[in-house]
Amino acid sequence: MPELPEVETVRRSLLACLKDLSVTAVSVRMPKLIQNLTAEEFTQAMIGRTVRDIKRRGKYLMVRLSGEYTLVIHLRMTGQLRYSDPDVPELPHTHIVIYLSDGKELRYTDIRQFGFWFLAPDDVIEQVSRIAALGPEPLEDSLTLELFSSLIVGKKGRIKALLLNQQFVAGVGNIYADEALFCAGIHPERKADTLTSAEIASLYCSLRKVLAQGVCMRGTSFSDYVDGLGERGSFQHELKVYGRAEELCSVCGTPIARLVVAGRGTHICPNCQK
Repeated sequence: MPELPEVETVRRSLLACLKDLSVTAVSVRMPKLIQNLTAEEFTQAMIGRTVRDIKRRGKYLMVRLSGEYTLVIHLRMTGQLRYSDPDVPELPHTHIVIYLSDGKELRYTDIRQFGFWFLAPDDVIEQVSRIAALGPEPLEDSLTLELFSSLIVGKKGRIKALLLNQQFVAGVGNIYADEALFCAGIHPERKADTLTSAEIASLYCSLRKVLAQGVCMRGTSFSDYVDGLGERGSFQHELKVYGRAEELCSVCGTPIARLVVAGRGTHICPNCQK
Protein backbone atom coordinates (compact mmCIF):
# COMPACT_ATOMS: atom_id res chain seq x y z
CA MET A 1 0.00 0.00 0.00
CA PRO A 2 1.37 3.46 -0.84
CA GLU A 3 2.38 5.25 2.36
CA LEU A 4 3.17 8.90 3.05
CA PRO A 5 6.32 9.12 0.86
CA GLU A 6 4.65 7.40 -2.08
CA VAL A 7 1.46 9.48 -1.91
CA GLU A 8 3.51 12.66 -1.54
CA THR A 9 5.51 11.71 -4.64
CA VAL A 10 2.30 11.07 -6.60
CA ARG A 11 1.00 14.45 -5.42
CA ARG A 12 4.07 16.33 -6.56
CA SER A 13 4.23 14.61 -9.94
CA LEU A 14 0.54 15.19 -10.68
CA LEU A 15 0.45 18.79 -9.48
CA ALA A 16 3.11 19.73 -12.02
CA CYS A 17 0.92 18.30 -14.79
CA LEU A 18 -2.65 19.04 -13.70
CA LYS A 19 -2.55 22.53 -12.17
CA ASP A 20 -4.92 24.93 -14.00
CA LEU A 21 -6.30 22.21 -16.29
CA SER A 22 -10.05 21.72 -16.55
CA VAL A 23 -12.12 18.53 -16.69
CA THR A 24 -13.83 18.12 -20.05
CA ALA A 25 -15.32 14.64 -19.61
CA VAL A 26 -15.33 11.69 -17.21
CA SER A 27 -15.61 7.93 -17.70
CA VAL A 28 -16.50 5.89 -14.61
CA ARG A 29 -16.31 2.18 -15.42
CA MET A 30 -16.52 0.94 -11.84
CA PRO A 31 -19.12 3.06 -9.99
CA LYS A 32 -18.43 1.47 -6.58
CA LEU A 33 -15.13 3.36 -6.40
CA ILE A 34 -17.05 6.64 -6.03
CA GLN A 35 -18.18 6.25 -2.44
CA ASN A 36 -20.45 9.19 -1.81
CA LEU A 37 -22.06 9.84 -5.22
CA THR A 38 -23.46 7.88 -8.12
CA ALA A 39 -21.32 7.72 -11.24
CA GLU A 40 -23.71 10.13 -12.95
CA GLU A 41 -23.64 12.63 -10.08
CA PHE A 42 -19.85 12.44 -9.93
CA THR A 43 -19.51 13.03 -13.67
CA GLN A 44 -21.86 16.00 -13.67
CA ALA A 45 -20.11 17.55 -10.68
CA MET A 46 -16.62 17.15 -12.15
CA ILE A 47 -17.10 18.45 -15.68
CA GLY A 48 -15.99 22.05 -16.09
CA ARG A 49 -14.02 22.24 -12.84
CA THR A 50 -10.38 23.36 -12.85
CA VAL A 51 -7.57 21.87 -10.77
CA ARG A 52 -6.37 24.60 -8.43
CA ASP A 53 -4.02 22.60 -6.21
CA ILE A 54 -3.27 19.09 -4.94
CA LYS A 55 -2.67 18.50 -1.25
CA ARG A 56 -1.95 15.40 0.81
CA ARG A 57 -3.31 14.35 4.20
CA GLY A 58 -1.84 11.11 5.49
CA LYS A 59 -2.32 8.62 2.65
CA TYR A 60 -5.08 10.66 1.01
CA LEU A 61 -4.71 12.86 -2.07
CA MET A 62 -6.84 15.99 -1.99
CA VAL A 63 -7.41 17.62 -5.38
CA ARG A 64 -8.64 21.17 -4.84
CA LEU A 65 -11.05 22.15 -7.62
CA SER A 66 -12.69 25.37 -8.72
CA GLY A 67 -16.07 26.15 -7.22
CA GLU A 68 -14.80 25.23 -3.73
CA TYR A 69 -14.93 21.48 -4.27
CA THR A 70 -12.35 18.87 -3.32
CA LEU A 71 -11.77 15.42 -4.81
CA VAL A 72 -10.26 13.01 -2.27
CA ILE A 73 -8.57 9.83 -3.51
CA HIS A 74 -7.17 6.94 -1.49
CA LEU A 75 -5.04 4.52 -3.51
CA ARG A 76 -5.19 1.72 -0.93
CA MET A 77 -3.15 -1.35 -1.99
CA THR A 78 -2.87 -1.26 -5.79
CA GLY A 79 -4.34 2.04 -6.96
CA GLN A 80 -2.39 4.06 -9.52
CA LEU A 81 -3.01 7.51 -11.00
CA ARG A 82 -1.27 8.30 -14.26
CA TYR A 83 -1.25 11.39 -16.41
CA SER A 84 -1.32 9.89 -19.90
CA ASP A 85 -1.36 10.76 -23.56
CA PRO A 86 -4.60 9.50 -25.15
CA ASP A 87 -2.54 7.59 -27.74
CA VAL A 88 -0.96 5.43 -25.02
CA PRO A 89 -2.92 2.16 -24.66
CA GLU A 90 -4.82 1.90 -21.41
CA LEU A 91 -3.50 -0.49 -18.81
CA PRO A 92 -5.69 -3.39 -17.67
CA HIS A 93 -7.98 -2.55 -14.74
CA THR A 94 -8.41 1.09 -15.74
CA HIS A 95 -11.59 2.00 -13.86
CA ILE A 96 -11.85 5.81 -14.05
CA VAL A 97 -10.61 8.24 -16.70
CA ILE A 98 -10.67 12.02 -16.30
CA TYR A 99 -10.35 13.84 -19.65
CA LEU A 100 -8.46 17.12 -19.42
CA SER A 101 -8.45 20.42 -21.28
CA ASP A 102 -4.91 19.87 -22.61
CA GLY A 103 -6.04 16.73 -24.43
CA LYS A 104 -4.39 14.40 -21.90
CA GLU A 105 -6.06 11.98 -19.50
CA LEU A 106 -5.80 11.16 -15.80
CA ARG A 107 -6.27 7.40 -15.56
CA TYR A 108 -6.98 5.44 -12.42
CA THR A 109 -6.09 1.74 -12.39
CA ASP A 110 -6.65 -0.59 -9.45
CA ILE A 111 -6.15 -4.34 -9.75
CA ARG A 112 -7.67 -5.16 -6.35
CA GLN A 113 -10.31 -2.42 -6.45
CA PHE A 114 -9.78 -1.35 -2.83
CA GLY A 115 -9.19 2.33 -3.58
CA PHE A 116 -11.93 4.93 -3.25
CA TRP A 117 -12.86 8.45 -4.35
CA PHE A 118 -14.95 11.18 -2.70
CA LEU A 119 -16.12 14.48 -4.17
CA ALA A 120 -17.74 17.12 -2.00
CA PRO A 121 -17.72 20.84 -1.18
CA ASP A 122 -14.64 22.01 0.71
CA ASP A 123 -16.56 22.75 3.91
CA VAL A 124 -17.75 19.16 4.36
CA ILE A 125 -15.08 17.09 2.64
CA GLU A 126 -13.25 16.09 5.83
CA GLN A 127 -16.39 14.63 7.37
CA VAL A 128 -17.46 12.89 4.16
CA SER A 129 -14.04 11.35 3.44
CA ARG A 130 -12.91 10.27 6.94
CA ILE A 131 -10.01 12.72 6.99
CA ALA A 132 -11.20 14.38 10.19
CA ALA A 133 -10.16 11.32 12.24
CA LEU A 134 -6.52 11.37 11.10
CA GLY A 135 -3.70 12.07 13.53
CA PRO A 136 -0.96 14.68 13.04
CA GLU A 137 1.35 14.72 10.04
CA PRO A 138 4.67 13.17 11.12
CA LEU A 139 6.85 15.47 8.99
CA GLU A 140 5.22 18.75 9.95
CA ASP A 141 6.81 21.04 12.53
CA SER A 142 3.58 20.92 14.53
CA LEU A 143 4.40 17.32 15.54
CA THR A 144 7.00 18.17 18.15
CA LEU A 145 8.76 15.61 20.31
CA GLU A 146 6.64 16.80 23.22
CA LEU A 147 3.41 16.17 21.33
CA PHE A 148 4.66 12.82 20.03
CA SER A 149 5.55 11.76 23.56
CA SER A 150 2.17 12.84 24.92
CA LEU A 151 0.41 10.74 22.26
CA ILE A 152 2.29 7.64 23.43
CA VAL A 153 1.68 8.15 27.16
CA GLY A 154 -0.87 5.68 28.48
CA LYS A 155 -0.96 3.56 25.33
CA LYS A 156 -0.69 -0.09 26.36
CA GLY A 157 -0.63 -1.75 22.92
CA ARG A 158 2.41 -2.80 20.95
CA ILE A 159 4.38 0.05 19.46
CA LYS A 160 4.15 -1.14 15.86
CA ALA A 161 0.36 -1.37 16.06
CA LEU A 162 0.33 2.18 17.38
CA LEU A 163 2.50 3.44 14.52
CA LEU A 164 0.10 1.84 12.03
CA ASN A 165 -2.91 3.52 13.65
CA GLN A 166 -3.77 6.48 11.42
CA GLN A 167 -5.39 8.28 14.34
CA PHE A 168 -2.01 8.28 16.12
CA VAL A 169 0.01 9.73 13.25
CA ALA A 170 -1.12 9.93 9.64
CA GLY A 171 0.56 8.25 6.70
CA VAL A 172 2.76 5.58 8.31
CA GLY A 173 2.37 2.01 7.05
CA ASN A 174 4.18 -1.30 7.24
CA ILE A 175 7.36 -0.34 5.39
CA TYR A 176 8.23 2.84 7.26
CA ALA A 177 7.10 1.50 10.65
CA ASP A 178 9.57 -1.39 10.30
CA GLU A 179 12.36 0.89 9.12
CA ALA A 180 11.79 3.47 11.87
CA LEU A 181 11.70 0.84 14.61
CA PHE A 182 14.94 -0.69 13.33
CA CYS A 183 16.61 2.71 13.15
CA ALA A 184 15.52 3.40 16.73
CA GLY A 185 16.58 -0.05 17.97
CA ILE A 186 13.10 -0.84 19.28
CA HIS A 187 11.39 -4.23 18.97
CA PRO A 188 7.95 -3.88 17.31
CA GLU A 189 6.30 -5.99 20.02
CA ARG A 190 7.36 -3.65 22.83
CA LYS A 191 4.40 -2.23 24.69
CA ALA A 192 4.19 1.48 24.01
CA ASP A 193 3.91 2.37 27.70
CA THR A 194 7.25 0.65 28.45
CA LEU A 195 9.31 2.96 26.24
CA THR A 196 11.68 5.27 28.04
CA SER A 197 11.89 8.97 27.27
CA ALA A 198 15.14 8.33 25.39
CA GLU A 199 13.54 5.56 23.32
CA ILE A 200 10.56 7.76 22.46
CA ALA A 201 12.93 10.52 21.36
CA SER A 202 14.89 8.04 19.24
CA LEU A 203 11.69 6.73 17.63
CA TYR A 204 10.48 10.27 16.93
CA CYS A 205 13.73 11.17 15.16
CA SER A 206 13.93 7.84 13.35
CA LEU A 207 10.37 8.05 12.06
CA ARG A 208 10.86 11.53 10.68
CA LYS A 209 14.22 10.54 9.21
CA VAL A 210 13.02 7.48 7.28
CA LEU A 211 9.89 9.25 6.03
CA ALA A 212 11.95 12.22 4.83
CA GLN A 213 14.38 9.86 3.10
CA GLY A 214 11.45 8.05 1.51
CA VAL A 215 10.09 11.32 0.12
CA CYS A 216 13.55 12.38 -1.10
CA MET A 217 13.95 9.06 -2.95
CA ARG A 218 10.43 9.26 -4.37
CA GLY A 219 9.01 6.31 -2.46
CA THR A 220 9.49 2.56 -2.34
CA SER A 221 8.63 0.53 -5.45
CA PHE A 222 8.27 -3.22 -5.07
CA SER A 223 5.41 -4.08 -7.41
CA ASP A 224 2.49 -1.70 -7.94
CA TYR A 225 3.63 1.73 -6.80
CA VAL A 226 4.60 4.31 -9.44
CA ASP A 227 4.22 8.09 -9.48
CA GLY A 228 1.81 10.10 -11.61
CA LEU A 229 3.99 9.65 -14.70
CA GLY A 230 4.53 5.93 -14.23
CA GLU A 231 8.03 6.32 -12.74
CA ARG A 232 9.26 4.07 -9.92
CA GLY A 233 10.73 5.21 -6.63
CA SER A 234 14.15 4.13 -5.35
CA PHE A 235 13.91 3.86 -1.55
CA GLN A 236 13.68 0.07 -1.89
CA HIS A 237 17.45 0.12 -2.40
CA GLU A 238 17.95 1.74 1.02
CA LEU A 239 15.73 -0.51 3.15
CA LYS A 240 17.51 -1.97 6.17
CA VAL A 241 15.02 -4.64 7.27
CA TYR A 242 11.71 -4.50 5.40
CA GLY A 243 11.47 -7.29 2.82
CA ARG A 244 14.97 -8.55 3.68
CA ALA A 245 14.15 -11.72 5.67
CA GLU A 246 17.22 -13.99 6.04
CA GLU A 247 19.57 -11.36 4.61
CA LEU A 248 22.28 -10.10 6.94
CA CYS A 249 21.75 -6.98 9.03
CA SER A 250 23.84 -4.11 7.67
CA VAL A 251 24.79 -3.11 11.23
CA CYS A 252 25.66 -6.36 13.03
CA GLY A 253 25.49 -9.15 10.44
CA THR A 254 22.64 -11.05 12.13
CA PRO A 255 20.08 -12.57 9.72
CA ILE A 256 16.94 -10.45 9.43
CA ALA A 257 13.89 -12.24 10.87
CA ARG A 258 10.27 -12.08 9.79
CA LEU A 259 7.40 -12.25 12.28
CA VAL A 260 3.78 -11.15 12.43
CA VAL A 261 2.85 -8.14 14.55
CA ALA A 262 -0.60 -6.53 14.54
CA GLY A 263 -1.55 -8.89 11.74
CA ARG A 264 1.18 -7.57 9.47
CA GLY A 265 4.36 -9.17 8.19
CA THR A 266 7.16 -7.52 10.16
CA HIS A 267 10.93 -7.50 9.69
CA ILE A 268 13.49 -7.02 12.45
CA CYS A 269 17.10 -7.60 13.37
CA PRO A 270 16.89 -9.89 16.44
CA ASN A 271 20.19 -8.50 17.72
CA CYS A 272 19.66 -4.77 17.14
CA GLN A 273 16.03 -4.86 18.29
CA LYS A 274 16.06 -7.03 21.40
